[in-house]
Amino acid sequence: MEQVISVAIFVIMFGVIISEKVERHLVSLGAGLLMLVVVLGICMRSPAAIWNTINLKEFATTAFWYAKEESAGGSGGVNWATIVFILGMMIMVEGMGRAGFFRWLCLFMAKAVRYRVLPIFVTFMVTSFVLAMFIDSITVILFLAAVTVELAEVLGFSPVPVILAEIFCANLGGSATMCGDPPNIIIGTSLGYTFGEFLENTGFIATISLVFVMAYFFFGFRKELSKKQGGATSYPEPSTAIRSKKDFAISCVIFACAVVLLVTHAMTGLTVATIGTLIAALTLLTSFKAAPVLLKKVDYKTLLFFVGLFIVVGGLEQTGVLNLIAQLISKICGDNAYVMVAVILWVSAIASAFVDNIPFAATMIPVIQSLAATTGMDLSVLSWTLACGTDIGGSATPIGASANVVGVSIAAQSGHMVGWGKYCRVMVPVTIITMAISMACIFFRYL
Repeated sequence: MEQVISVAIFVIMFGVIISEKVERHLVSLGAGLLMLVVVLGICMRSPAAIWNTINLKEFATTAFWYAKEESAGGSGGVNWATIVFILGMMIMVEGMGRAGFFRWLCLFMAKAVRYRVLPIFVTFMVTSFVLAMFIDSITVILFLAAVTVELAEVLGFSPVPVILAEIFCANLGGSATMCGDPPNIIIGTSLGYTFGEFLENTGFIATISLVFVMAYFFFGFRKELSKKQGGATSYPEPSTAIRSKKDFAISCVIFACAVVLLVTHAMTGLTVATIGTLIAALTLLTSFKAAPVLLKKVDYKTLLFFVGLFIVVGGLEQTGVLNLIAQLISKICGDNAYVMVAVILWVSAIASAFVDNIPFAATMIPVIQSLAATTGMDLSVLSWTLACGTDIGGSATPIGASANVVGVSIAAQSGHMVGWGKYCRVMVPVTIITMAISMACIFFRYL
């Protein structure tokens, strides 16, 4: 009975989230409360299951803050390391945005290529990819797309091809590192992978894919972007983006510290929870007067969405539903590692194109753990497969990832509507190409 009810709660939660009629954090928290009370409390009558799912005890463990060798496997329930890390990075990003860092970087790149459209197109694709390796893709697109629209008005070109390319490259760049995309943060903190391990594996796949992606967009839109430009007499200067030189310098130093801490956390033993806490503390201390403003701008709704989501997935794990799903996939694939990788990769990609890739990734982690345990398949290979599928597959539709929604909205606000038809005509083919490249890389490198 508890399995049927837990699945019903999960399916209804997904359906309501997709409908977008109720804010997703309210949906996930409501579903999480039902899972705790009805499934774990009334049906299972297990206080221990409730406690393990809420997982507050994680804060009191040494391994949460310092772990020379991070444990693989996770403790189930709410992944507080993910919550703390994302909160810390959100505060840092708000500080950088307030100092004008992102707008300055975009204008600096444009000036470096002398405000020529095609070089700007290529440069912004690379910038989107690199920034998204360290910063949430939503933030990357928010600033890049806004500057793209500004430059399009000055230089007389359509911003739509550039924004679409930026969206795809941001999602691709996010797949390259542990902190680049929320699914990767969840996978890394749950299974104990480091920033370096992600960079070595998914980063390798993303870098190879980037070459083909850039070629696809460049040759697909070079004629449209080579059309005669408007006669601009002046261009925006990068220096106009900097509100305070002191704040700008401080934000650059803090960002550099975050990158160094993430790259070296396997050697230092500092967990991502500790790194997130340190980065947030540095940002707030160095921007003491603006601290209330920075804290107010944090996207708490997303953090609450994560909490509710983890509780729902934890309930599915406690009732054994996820283990049954793993057994079903194992039965379909048998002992064929190639089929297993293909199934996980393409199912993840297709699912992420239509539903939020965050809940899908969180749901699949216990599934691939069970698959690895029952079939003997290397868990790390399944992890890289899941990361590529969820991160890249979400690019295919306007609702597949949050960065897509943001980019399309900014284009619409400037008078350039991008409907489902136009979006999918451009993004579905390149998504399929990238997924095929990812599958080939996984086959040849690991199997």
